[in-house]
Amino acid sequence: MRDSLIAAAFQLFLERGYEQTTIDDIVRVAGVGRRSFFRYFPSKEDVVFPDHEQCLADMTAFLEASEDGDDPVVRVCDAARLVLRMYAENPTFSVQRYRLTKQVPGLRTYELSVVWRYERTLAAYLRGRFAARRDGTLRADVVASAVVAAHNHALRSWLRADGKGDASVEMDHALAYVTGAWSSNAPADAAQEEDDVVVVITRRGTPMWRVVRDVEAGLGRE
Repeated sequence: MRDSLIAAAFQLFLERGYEQTTIDDIVRVAGVGRRSFFRYFPSKEDVVFPDHEQCLADMTAFLEASEDGDDPVVRVCDAARLVLRMYAENPTFSVQRYRLTKQVPGLRTYELSVVWRYERTLAAYLRGRFAARRDGTLRADVVASAVVAAHNHALRSWLRADGKGDASVEMDHALAYVTGAWSSNAPADAAQEEDDVVVVITRRGTPMWRVVRDVEAGLGRE
């Protein structure tokens, strides 16, 4: 019945438009009563986002199952992948919802509230893991925001491409920015190379070739 209500709702949304479709219209097409609709969905907005409550519960359980040895930044990135998996399981529906949400301001507002709940869930976990740090709360909030931003960038790129291609490739690329910046296990070679500073003290009038040689020696390029 739940799936029938969702299918009926989106059929009508696509045919008539979201604002022009009422709950009575949805239950009529689905062949059920209003009471059945409200048994599954508190509002018309909820039928557009029927899977986020379960996904949020799965994310919470995933984070709660984290072990002490887990890198917390990697863990929240993996938690974000659960949301992507939800979208990727039904590309057609996900693309339809994306297009519908872009057209209806009220749905965009609702979607922002859903995203905020995901972000707060990630931040709450990170605050616990960073509790011993003086900047733990700040770090948790910044990392959670970065994860959500990276996730949304990759997800929307995939949705704009009509759900074609492997969404996880784009997601891995986006989340690598987060782990590279914040994970304690991230390789630091690239950052160190960018931050290397070599100071050479030489006499005025020293030939340039000798200055260059000294710089190269300081960089270990002899």
